[in-house]
Amino acid sequence: MAGASSYSDLSAKPLTPPPADPGPLVLIVEDEPGIADILAAYLKREGLRTQIASDGQTALRLFGQIRPDLVLLDIHLPGMDGVDVLKNIRADSDTPVIMVTALADDVDKLLSLRMGADDYVVKPFSPPEVVARVRAVLRRTGARPANAARAAPIRVGRLLVDLEAHGASTVDDAGGMQPLPLTLTEFRLLACLASQPRRCFSRSYLIETCLPESDALDRVIDSHLSKLRRKLQNAGHGELIETVRSIGYRLWPGA
Repeated sequence: MAGASSYSDLSAKPLTPPPADPGPLVLIVEDEPGIADILAAYLKREGLRTQIASDGQTALRLFGQIRPDLVLLDIHLPGMDGVDVLKNIRADSDTPVIMVTALADDVDKLLSLRMGADDYVVKPFSPPEVVARVRAVLRRTGARPANAARAAPIRVGRLLVDLEAHGASTVDDAGGMQPLPLTLTEFRLLACLASQPRRCFSRSYLIETCLPESDALDRVIDSHLSKLRRKLQNAGHGELIETVRSIGYRLWPGA
């Protein structure tokens, strides 16, 4: 891995104290103390709170204790690696996860995104770029302003997509709702498709709209949608998502 010396010098710009109100909490999982400290300093300068874990076991323990708003997760950790940490997080949580690695390897990238990572950055990186990506992901999951009107849930057949709660449910005949266990990326894809049922969305549009900070490949979107389709089928929605050959995907009610 690249050492901390390859990153920007914090002395070039004085750090300002965080605001009085507590900001979102970011769990940094990184085994190189210099890199972890630099990321923490840049995030704190932007008003974010941070907690650092240097290995996978510690990361999972802290995750259960502090319930962060986002995880910056290095893939190559001592002992339990980042991919196994991601598996454990995704077993019961859709907390946004940005994977970090020193290897620009599409195989690693595809594997991590298939398991529910929301973005991916490669070392050596620019700390301000990482902060920008963290901010962008948090914007998609943050609370709305107090004076903003609540967005109405989208109803497509027995499927209910709640944009405010970032969740989707199956509505039964008695009006009861069974939540669908979706990752954040799966929810964003479902919300996009449900916003205009029967419209075909291209893969490039879905990448730009639902993973705008990622350099995801078409096959990564295919993988996310395959898992989303399977979850909808298991919930009794049938072939609700259709593949339009050579173009993309659409939500087709009544399929």
